[in-house]
Amino acid sequence: MRLYVGFITYGKSTSKYLSYFLPSLKASISQEVKIVVVDNSDEEVNENSIYIKNNFPEIDLSWAGKNLGFAKAFNKMIRRSINDGARYFLALNPDMIFEPNFIEAMVRVMESDKKIGAVAPKILKWDFTNNRKTDQIDSLGLSLTREHRFFDEHQGEPDNPGLNTVHEVFGFTGAAALLNLAALEDVAYQEKSPLAPPCRGGESTEYFDELMFMYKEDCDLSYRLRLAGWKIVLAPQALAYHNRAVAAKGKTNLQIALNRRHKSRLVKKWSFLNQWILLLKLKNFPFSFGVKLATGWYQIKSLLFVSLFEPFLLKELVKLWRLRPEIKKRRERLRLDIEIKELEKFMYDI
Repeated sequence: MRLYVGFITYGKSTSKYLSYFLPSLKASISQEVKIVVVDNSDEEVNENSIYIKNNFPEIDLSWAGKNLGFAKAFNKMIRRSINDGARYFLALNPDMIFEPNFIEAMVRVMESDKKIGAVAPKILKWDFTNNRKTDQIDSLGLSLTREHRFFDEHQGEPDNPGLNTVHEVFGFTGAAALLNLAALEDVAYQEKSPLAPPCRGGESTEYFDELMFMYKEDCDLSYRLRLAGWKIVLAPQALAYHNRAVAAKGKTNLQIALNRRHKSRLVKKWSFLNQWILLLKLKNFPFSFGVKLATGWYQIKSLLFVSLFEPFLLKELVKLWRLRPEIKKRRERLRLDIEIKELEKFMYDI
């Protein structure tokens, strides 16, 4: 099986999409594909499992027994795909629909260059309430600032023909990405000594960082792929539509602060903690003085904002302190196979 497709389900938050998502996904499949699902729902029998078993019995569905979060659930599916001899893994959110050539277009770009580690599709906004496709951009991959802030490229802008060129982007969004399993094995984290030989698809192998329950795992894995010399490429002919509840508007400090009003406390906690985990993993890398200064200054401003307006997030720093030994292990396993200036070419100022 050359290609695995995987997604996560969780209670009513995903079940409402399945009658749109799965027929659309199946219509985009033109080759032999294995579809796997990890159900993070609280109960084994739920709206997701009932719909999948009744309508798509060929899909391999496993109940996690608890909510594993994003990283652990996807790592389970990725390990399985590797052990089954797959070459690629397509990670998807179920709140999406696709054009018929979606998978074919992504695979075609992936196979154009053996150094491509991930392919990002063009994702436009899906108006789920009215079941309407729009021309508003949801994501054209991830972009990165010199302050180490991550954004979905061109989010909120109207689509236009000038955005239909295959090109490199800094990273991929976890909503939809075709992952080269050879690249994932190359940058995987394993608990054992870095001098020990790699264990292909081993149970302790982490592709997405399992210190991150949810949010920023895509930023982290994109970064690790880039540091190890792998490319991440946008395939604009691979078109998907995503029902993102709240899209970010603007990138200035004020606009970011205003956008935060729409985020739940839990999402803010995950995002805040995981951003710091990522930064601590990168702290010893030889970034230019300008990048170090911009990153440090932004974190000072961020902590000041949190102290004044979101003090509940300061408790996450206690968790961060306790995670220091695990973060250190991961930092020691990070590779730098490129000149850091090559990575900084993807960074921009706001």
